[in-house]
Parts: sequence; structure tokens; C-alpha cells
Amino acid sequence: MAILRFFVFFSIFLFSLLSLSSAEIRSMEIRSDSRPIIPFDEFGFTHTGRLELNVTKISLSNRNNIDFKKVGFFLCTRESWLHVLEQLESSEITCALESNLVKRVYTFDTLRPNADSFNSLFVETDPDQYSLVFANCYPDLLKVSMDVRSVMYNLEGKSGRRDYLSAGRTILPRVYFLFSLIYFSMAVFWVYVLYKKRLTVFRIHFFMLAVVLLKALNLLCEAEDKSYIKRTGSAHGWDVLFYIFSFLKGISLFTLIVLIGTGWSFLKPYLQDREKKVLMIVIPLQVVANIAQIVIDESGPYGKDWVTWKQNLREAARTDGKAAVTLMKLTLFRHYYIVVICYIYFTRVVVYALETITSYRYLWTSVVAAELATLAFYVFTGYRFKPEAHNPYFAIDDDEEEAAVEQLKLEDEFEL
Repeated sequence: MAILRFFVFFSIFLFSLLSLSSAEIRSMEIRSDSRPIIPFDEFGFTHTGRLELNVTKISLSNRNNIDFKKVGFFLCTRESWLHVLEQLESSEITCALESNLVKRVYTFDTLRPNADSFNSLFVETDPDQYSLVFANCYPDLLKVSMDVRSVMYNLEGKSGRRDYLSAGRTILPRVYFLFSLIYFSMAVFWVYVLYKKRLTVFRIHFFMLAVVLLKALNLLCEAEDKSYIKRTGSAHGWDVLFYIFSFLKGISLFTLIVLIGTGWSFLKPYLQDREKKVLMIVIPLQVVANIAQIVIDESGPYGKDWVTWKQNLREAARTDGKAAVTLMKLTLFRHYYIVVICYIYFTRVVVYALETITSYRYLWTSVVAAELATLAFYVFTGYRFKPEAHNPYFAIDDDEEEAAVEQLKLEDEFEL
């Protein structure tokens, strides 16, 4: 019973990981694997869904005393899978392939003697989001090696063309392209603002322009990435450009937030040593976050990003009276600080929850929500910190500065 419970929880965990991958043509190598469940991909089918399965280099460690009807591939929805686990736990069935809630794609009992490969075409006419899974109901007796190539797609209307993007994501190329146009337009407008207000422009305003351009290029590459996947099932190299610009955009955005928080360029021409240390902490964290995105192909919630930024930005601000004023002490940057936290929380947690609870047909709504939140954050930042002769965000009088310095002295004495 303990082994069965482990199998249940392990299966739920594996199925939860499937939502982190985007459907396209997939290839996977399995070597001497005895896992009872191996999930491959998740895809939203319409009533014209197709699954092409090509498996080669099949090697089985044991062919004796094995019922190969209990070894093979099947499709299953998440809801059905929970019921299958209940059937297994109640001993109604001993193998997932025995359940009437799964759709068997191919079982190894139909594999020809001495054959080491097969091709299968499965037609799906029941619209839903399905997971392709391999089941080995003899994990103690059988180890499987094989190369698996799965191709999932839907046929479009009258044209009959293949659409390799999951239902609910098929409009994403247009969504990303539209937002890229918006950001390119924002960049042009920002250039106009910088030219018009050139006498009050700081270096950080040019950095803000670079952040907007990187975001626009990131969205453009993602639009092309999804467009090629939609038509061919492969990104044709656009995914590499997307990850590069995503990497640069993530680093530059959080660097910008830290620089604004420390008052660099607005209130002082250089960074203090501690403020440089903040950047040395935040930037590597963003590197790790972007590497994780590449590995799992998803911008899941990164709790440490905002927590680390919050703690170290406070510590950096304590080294300078003006920075203390700009960050939290005299509420000068408090509103922006709160907006940053809300933005990161929304895009990392709320959007992920929205994607989890939304029907597979409307998964694009979570992308739109995240991009709208990001757009609002960019617009807010540009508006608050636009070049201006008398920007209230930068109006720090001597009394406020002296009050901040005295407060810092008291804190230092208390800590000592």
C-alpha cells in the first residue's frame, strides 16, 4: 500500500509538470527505464486532433512472464487520471491501461516478434486536453529502452492544414506580435520624449529605452517562435533568439529596478559599494531564473527574485541618506516599491494560478493577463521617472535628508 501511495503522488507530480512544456514535435530517449509512468507531453485537441507516434530502437530487458497488454502508450485527461488513481488504490484495476477512462494508443502486445520499432496514427475526436503517457505495469521485472518521437496537432477547418500549437494557444503568435508592436511604439515615443526633454535627461533614461527595446525584441522572437511551431512543429532557431532576449530583458529589467531604488543617475552619479553588491546579487539571480526558464520552458513563479531584491535593496539604501529617502524612510519611492512587489507577485503567482484553473481552450488569457500587467508596469515606470525639471520624486530638501541621516544613525547604534 505504501508503494501504491508513492506511485499515486509521484504520478500527480509528473502530470503537474506537463503544463510547463509547450506542445510541438517532441523526441525523447528512454534508456533502461523501469518507471511505471513516463509522461511525455500535454496537448489540447479539437475534434480534428491527431497523434503520430514513432518509436524506434525498442529494447526490453525481459520478455518472459510479461503480459504486454499492460505495457504501452495511452492518452488521458487530468480529471480522468485522478479517477484512474482511485481505481488503482481501490484495487479495481492493477494497471492504468486496464482502465476504461484512458485511451489506449499502442500496447506492446501488438508489436511483431523481433521488431524493434513501430509507427502509429491515433485520431482524437473528443475535444479536451490530453497527456501522452507510457505505462509499464511491471516495473520490478521490465526495463524499457526506446527512442520516442511524438507529433501532436489539430487540423484546421476547411484547409486541413496542421496546427501544431495546442488548442487555446493557437492565437499566441498574433498576441505576442501585437504586444511587440506596442513596445516598439513605446520605444519610438520614449525617444521623442528624450529629445524633447534632453536638458533633463539622465543616463538611466537611456537604460530605460534599452529595457523597452529588449522587451519588444523578446516578444517579436517569441511571436516568430510560436508561429513556426504552429506551422511546422519546430521553432527553426527562433527559440534560441527568444531565450537570448529573454535573458537580457530579465537582467536589464531587474537591474533597472535596483538602480531606480538606489537613486543612481537621478540623485547621484555613481553607485556606492553596497549598491554594487546589490547588483552582484540580483543579476546572478536573474541569470539562474532565465536558465531555469530555458530548462523547463516556463516562467514559473520565482520567489527568491523579489525577496532577495527586497532585502538587499533595503540594505543598500542604508548606506546613503538620499537612497534611504528614495526607498522607504520618507515614502518618496514607497509607491513604486509597492508597485514592483505587486507586479512581480501578479506575474509570478497570479498568472500561474490563472493558467492552472482556466480551461485549456482559454490558456491564452493567462498570457494576455501577464503581458497587460507587464505593459502597465512599464508605462507606470516611464511616467513616474520621465525626464522632468521638477519631478516630485526627486525633490529632496535638506530637512528630509538630515532626518534620513539621523534615522540611519539611530538604527546603526541600535544594531551595534
